[in-house]
Amino acid sequence: MRFQTGQLQGVWSLVAYGLSGRILLLTILYVLASGALIFLPAMGLKERELLEDHILSAELTILPFTTPGQDWPDELRQNLLAHANADEVLLRRAYQRDFFQIGKMHSQIDRTIDLTKDRFGNDIINALDCLFRGGVRTLHVISPTSIKDAQSISIILSEASIRGELVTYAKRVTEAAAFISGLTGALVFLSLYLVVVSPVRRITRAMGAFHENPEDASRIHSPSNRADEIGVAERELAAMQRDLYGYLRQKARLAALGTAVSRIQHDLRNILANAQLASDRLAASEDPEVKRLAPRLVIAIDRAIALATTTLKYGRSEDAPPQRSEFCLSALVDETAAAVLERRNDIAVSLDNRIAPGFIIHADREQLFRIVLNLLRNAFEALKGTGAVTITASRTGTGCAVEIADTGPGIPMAVRAKLFQPFVSAARPGGSGLGLSIARDLARGHGGDVVLVSTQANGTVFRITLPG
Repeated sequence: MRFQTGQLQGVWSLVAYGLSGRILLLTILYVLASGALIFLPAMGLKERELLEDHILSAELTILPFTTPGQDWPDELRQNLLAHANADEVLLRRAYQRDFFQIGKMHSQIDRTIDLTKDRFGNDIINALDCLFRGGVRTLHVISPTSIKDAQSISIILSEASIRGELVTYAKRVTEAAAFISGLTGALVFLSLYLVVVSPVRRITRAMGAFHENPEDASRIHSPSNRADEIGVAERELAAMQRDLYGYLRQKARLAALGTAVSRIQHDLRNILANAQLASDRLAASEDPEVKRLAPRLVIAIDRAIALATTTLKYGRSEDAPPQRSEFCLSALVDETAAAVLERRNDIAVSLDNRIAPGFIIHADREQLFRIVLNLLRNAFEALKGTGAVTITASRTGTGCAVEIADTGPGIPMAVRAKLFQPFVSAARPGGSGLGLSIARDLARGHGGDVVLVSTQANGTVFRITLPG
């Protein structure tokens, strides 16, 4: 019993929650609806046909007796009237009414059906009423007539014969409708299953298999050549899986590279520290040639240390959420510019800070310092020893915008599409290529962004947007 209950629960789960089960339920529902649409009109038409047959029989039976001057023997009259299929017949004329008593006299009329006025909807109601409530009632049927000079004909009869024939016809219609609907439903369900459900199941199985091990290239879905929406979905899924597989492979390689770089960086920093001590001693030498070359050596060693440190930090650190405070943006820019210029000897490069001294901003000061520092460093590198850098700030509807413009030669077209990607350098071959990526990450952590506004042969403009 428990096993049977578990089986029933499994079947119900498949029907209620599976796509094929839902399609099956919908198919059954639509088939029943189509069967009802076939059954109801057929029953209405059949009942009207039966009533009209009784009317026609009555008309043909009493027709000989409507001719004036004819005297029929009683026996012949009764034999003819026996075929009227009614107990009483009433013929209405403009000048008289002819009444024919054929069967038993009915003292009570249970239902009157007027075929001169009833419409198709009423025929269906009458048929259903006869099927479910009739059987022993007395009917009074009024109908137009083709007898000359007659206005209408009425018959009174028992409903039993009508209902008997209607029940027989209902069984036949139900069997035929069930067969047609069942065959149609089976074909519809089979078509939907083969065209929709089965391909969707293949897609979901492929998604599940790829989810289990996305680094297995053999689990990438092989799309079909279908031109419909299912085929498009298969091809898009396969493309997405290939892209994800490539990203995961790249991620694994970068992780391995990061591990190797961290080990190299540890040893490299020790080597560079010793080199830095030696360079400091060389700077104290009185030899003119040594004094001329020592600063370049110091700068080169400092850049090597900064590059190794920056690369390691990018690979292993996550910036903390911004700790916002209010501070003067102009003072921050001056401080950042001083930090950049103290490592450079670009006498021909000018920095124009056009930010108003009272321009207050609400942000993380340390992180904004790093953003501006990276952008300014890139701007100075792009100038290559000559030119100007201009910094402006303005209020926007949702915060503020800071623009850093230089008069350099612009960014090459080949670099623009991947400018903000890690390890992509637009300024000089010796750069780390992390400055713009770090700046954008920090700005987006504030809810803002760093974007390239324009770059041409006469200069480049970057914009920092920050909310609040």
